[in-house]
Amino acid sequence: MYIAVDFDGSVVTHEYPKVGRDIGAVDTLRKLVFKGHQLILWTMRSGKELQEAVDWFTANSIPLFGINENPTQKSWTKSPKAYAQLYIDDAALGAPLKQEEGGRSYLDWDMTTEYFKMVGML
Repeated sequence: MYIAVDFDGSVVTHEYPKVGRDIGAVDTLRKLVFKGHQLILWTMRSGKELQEAVDWFTANSIPLFGINENPTQKSWTKSPKAYAQLYIDDAALGAPLKQEEGGRSYLDWDMTTEYFKMVGML
């Protein structure tokens, strides 16, 4: 399955333009890749900030299939939207969120991981 993954607020806390703190995504993302899912980094970051997000995935041994695109779709569409069957994004309707006092909400990876287990993805 192709899975598009947002970065800020979805795999790290919101601290743009810096890379935020870990919020518990690493283990689950690694397991998804191990199970054969292909991750596409789907982010508004560009330039140096985008490279820092890519470097975060590399440093955490999480291979990316694509960066702001699904390389397989070039043969059948010119759409800039990355084709995926699942989008992980803290801004998505129904995304389980956590919030620290005085901070911006971010994805709850405990609940997200439980969902993946429940539907047989992990």
